[in-house]
Amino acid sequence: MVALLIIVFFLGYLAIVLEHTIGVNKTASALITGISCWVIVALGSENPSTVLPQLSHHLSGISEILFFLLGAMTIVEVIDSHYGFRKITSLIRTKSPIGLMWIISWAAFFLSAILDNLTTAIVMASIVRKMVPDRSWKLYIISMVVIAANAGGAWSPIGDVTTTMLWVGGQIETIPLVSMVFLPSLVSLLVPLLLLSFVLKNENSDLGEPIAQEKMADGADWVLMAGAGGLLLVPVFKNLTHLPPYLGILLVLGIIWVLTETIHKGKEAHEKSVFTPSHALSKIDTPSILFFLGILLAVAALESAEVLKTAATWLDGFTSDKAIIMAAIGIASAIVDNVPLVAASIGMYDLSLFPTNSPMWIELAFAAGTGGSILIIGSAAGVAVMGLEKIDFMWYLKKIAWLALAGFIAGYLVLLLLLEY
Repeated sequence: MVALLIIVFFLGYLAIVLEHTIGVNKTASALITGISCWVIVALGSENPSTVLPQLSHHLSGISEILFFLLGAMTIVEVIDSHYGFRKITSLIRTKSPIGLMWIISWAAFFLSAILDNLTTAIVMASIVRKMVPDRSWKLYIISMVVIAANAGGAWSPIGDVTTTMLWVGGQIETIPLVSMVFLPSLVSLLVPLLLLSFVLKNENSDLGEPIAQEKMADGADWVLMAGAGGLLLVPVFKNLTHLPPYLGILLVLGIIWVLTETIHKGKEAHEKSVFTPSHALSKIDTPSILFFLGILLAVAALESAEVLKTAATWLDGFTSDKAIIMAAIGIASAIVDNVPLVAASIGMYDLSLFPTNSPMWIELAFAAGTGGSILIIGSAAGVAVMGLEKIDFMWYLKKIAWLALAGFIAGYLVLLLLLEY
């Protein structure tokens, strides 16, 4: 069963990679792969009655991510329908695409530590879409947003799902995490930024004709403040209530829904409909959410069949150097979602042997947080912008993967030096 499961996962992954070559939408490939993997798990199980509880358990976590993504994308779309991002884009004066790439990347790096890498990627991609008409430059800048958001999320306990898992589980504490991981994360962003700036220095320096600045709709300031403020308060909601972030994001969406209905109350139905979350929900990229569902279902099947745990155990037997193992997990997270990889690691290594703030946990936090940038489908941020901007897997692999890998290696080496001294 395990061999067949791995083969199906690999073939499905290959179909996603070769989407344009084979002419099959990646969402279809992801859904077929995810469900096929669970069919194999169900048919190959010695005790079929245990499969449904396992699926339900995984679906609970997957649904949290999907509802969060749905809420964040809708909020961003509502702000955009009011032309609220004009307030932000008007503050950026540079006409240089490389200069803009640096500004956007820095903003994503720090914002993701406050929000999280997924929300940050969605917001920053929406801003870039408004500012950069040129398709080539848009892809490069948004790809750097993915790297920046993942790097920024790695040094904050609320910036990435995996760091939150380690933080909540007692493996790491806030001050040691920030003090040890901030500089390596910064390096993992700076190296790709510098390399890409050098590579693109002779490229066309024209961003394209600027998009006409639409007049901001009634109440745009209020919608922007409510949306941006609500997104910023989601981590606070989580810490105060200990409830999952998707409830916070849906609460913000409900508040914005009431706000927009109130602002446009006196207008005709057809006139105000374009400003409501109802309309925004019809515009968001639903196939991307289903793509995410298929990918996470496939990975969950591998976890249920203990393929990931077996791989982690094999790594542990292959070498006793935990720094190498954590680096391998980081690189593997570019292929397989980092959440089950970190979950498997937490299950393998006991806190009695590796206490809170042990170097191994710090290495895992950095590696799992930044390693996903190596491939476009290696992180939630990457999957989100892949759907939003239709970024081709092979384009990212050829143009960006080596940059992200260079940043990962440089940042990891810096981390090892910090932990050594």
